[in-house]
Amino acid sequence: MQMRSTILLFIVLAIAALAALNWGLLAASTQVSLGLMTFEAPLGLLMLGLTTLLGVFGVAYVLSLQGSVLMEARRHSKEMQAQRELADKAEASRFTELRSFLEAQHLKSHADMLARLDGLESHLMARAEESDNTTAACVGQLEHQLRGRPGTSVV
Repeated sequence: MQMRSTILLFIVLAIAALAALNWGLLAASTQVSLGLMTFEAPLGLLMLGLTTLLGVFGVAYVLSLQGSVLMEARRHSKEMQAQRELADKAEASRFTELRSFLEAQHLKSHADMLARLDGLESHLMARAEESDNTTAACVGQLEHQLRGRPGTSVV
């Protein structure tokens, strides 16, 4: 961009220098033909005026183009911000949904584990009671055998 600006500035300065150095020739009146009619006017000043008018319209076109690009960029930026906010909300919603799902899974696994522990505890209690009954039966049978023998005393 810097190179283009420098070249344009150089061209404008060259035109201005040529116009200043040759002002007498530019202001000299000559016959100017427009095709259908002819009149007397300074041709150099007409050409300089048309060049200036072309430059003004060129600058106006560039400024309007730059303004429209800036407006489009601003609109695009707003749309991107809206899309970013929408994506952030969707992501937050997914995180909330994932958290509730994980909490539900945790509660379910916790309840399953407690139910399994209760089952194991009841099974262990039944086995302990069965073991106590077996031991008591064995001790009772030994006592019965010992009482049935003559000459032995049970304390």
